[in-house]
Amino acid sequence: MAKTAKTSEFLIFLHEALLDGSLVKLSLGHYTGKEEGLKQIHIRRITVKRQEVLSFTYRYKTRDIVKNFPFAEAEEKIEALLGKDFLTASLFTTAFDLSYEGQKNTLKKTPPSHKEVPAASHDHAKVRQLDTKGNWLHALGITDADGHVKKDAQDKFRQIDKYIETLAAQLKDIAVKDGLRVVDMGAGKGYLTFALYDYLTTKLNIKAKVTGVEYRQDMVDLCNKIARDVGFTGLGFVQGAIDDYDSTGVNVLIALHACDTATDDAIAKGIGAGADLIVVAPCCHKQMRREMEARKAAGPLDVVLRHGIFMERQAEMVTDGLRALLLEYQGYSTKVFEFISDAHTPKNVMIVAVRNPKAKRHDPAILQKIEETKDFFGIRQHQLEKNLERVL
Repeated sequence: MAKTAKTSEFLIFLHEALLDGSLVKLSLGHYTGKEEGLKQIHIRRITVKRQEVLSFTYRYKTRDIVKNFPFAEAEEKIEALLGKDFLTASLFTTAFDLSYEGQKNTLKKTPPSHKEVPAASHDHAKVRQLDTKGNWLHALGITDADGHVKKDAQDKFRQIDKYIETLAAQLKDIAVKDGLRVVDMGAGKGYLTFALYDYLTTKLNIKAKVTGVEYRQDMVDLCNKIARDVGFTGLGFVQGAIDDYDSTGVNVLIALHACDTATDDAIAKGIGAGADLIVVAPCCHKQMRREMEARKAAGPLDVVLRHGIFMERQAEMVTDGLRALLLEYQGYSTKVFEFISDAHTPKNVMIVAVRNPKAKRHDPAILQKIEETKDFFGIRQHQLEKNLERVL
């Protein structure tokens, strides 16, 4: 559909709302493009690293993807999409609401449904999920004796608190009857394991049994001692490898920064257990990179994949994209998003999978997408596929 005077007028209203600060939100709908599963884009104004940007949430059938763009770039993207791939749009400002209908080529302005612009803060000045007075934070060296976060632990605390905020949004959809059984694979020093147990039992008043799995015995001993000292009776740590752990009966499985295929070990354990929620933040993607490098052929991607840094980034996206697809094939709804700003940690991609009883398991269309992706990038078999053959 060609650009019309109405689309231009809509874009002018959007631009003015950005300039005068009256923008509340924007949504694009009635998708007619070719990207499979994409339904809508929701756009809002946020602040990241003290810079205002527009945050695009791409809503797919089974997952959400969030990308942030500076205003000028965001407006260019909206202009390219409006009236072409998306035939409807709704602009909300504190002065008016504006609806665009591409097929009818109409604009409809109505009184505002929002009187105030929501706070633009993204990763600053947020409400804390955790009480800094928690004695476990002091025992782990995050706070001082008075409950103040230490200067050299600010980033670590921000990461922990963001982690709990992310999980809180997912936990609300899980039915809790006789309590939750949670396992944290590759728990390390236990910062996030302690935080989750504290949040579940103190803030949500849920009867929870939380287990941290860690290969290093010294870390296991340290964490168990701290758990005993602070009175966390339902929290314990065990020594062992992720692949050897019996996950039977687990409701929530977490693996943050498990290296390379250890993430696939954890996901397979969660799927095999029928976990309601699987949360992973992958680290390293060596298996896929080796396969892609061994089988890459001359073609349209050669111009970028011949550079090591681009190959590394592409391997990350392909690895995690296939992980999301394989989870969806097993009946999970997935989201892939930035866990926390890379100013605080470079390992910032998170995959969240929620078991969806209404989803069609082993959907042939998803399987075809998996095979097409593997074929395109020269991949014989994803490690997660191998793992699932053992557990299912």
